[in-house]
Amino acid sequence: MVSTLATSLLKPARNAPVEERVEGNWRVYPLEGALELDYMDQAGNQSRRWLIARELKVGPGKMLLGGIDMADDGYRGFRVDRIERLEDAETGLVVDRNILDWLMKRAERQARERRKYLARFQPGV
Repeated sequence: MVSTLATSLLKPARNAPVEERVEGNWRVYPLEGALELDYMDQAGNQSRRWLIARELKVGPGKMLLGGIDMADDGYRGFRVDRIERLEDAETGLVVDRNILDWLMKRAERQARERRKYLARFQPGV
């Protein structure tokens, strides 16, 4: 695997949501991972961002990918429809089509893994 800024900054999720929740009209799914994004802002400016993903927010007509933006070490939300390309730092997988679908599937897979892991510690549940 090629080392990128995102791979060198991988760290365990702390203070990250662990359960799906609802915030007003938004459904929020926990999502973990280090991602490199090619992003276009509302003014049409392109940038490359490195994000430690924490959550995926699905709302009326919009989806936001939220996490720690390594450029300023602060939380940011990125509109998924403005992400032109992303790279998963753990696997090196590049996604440049159907990004929304890929993020939803990843969040669902992580939720299943989390439930399976927690079930080991809660017999009979």
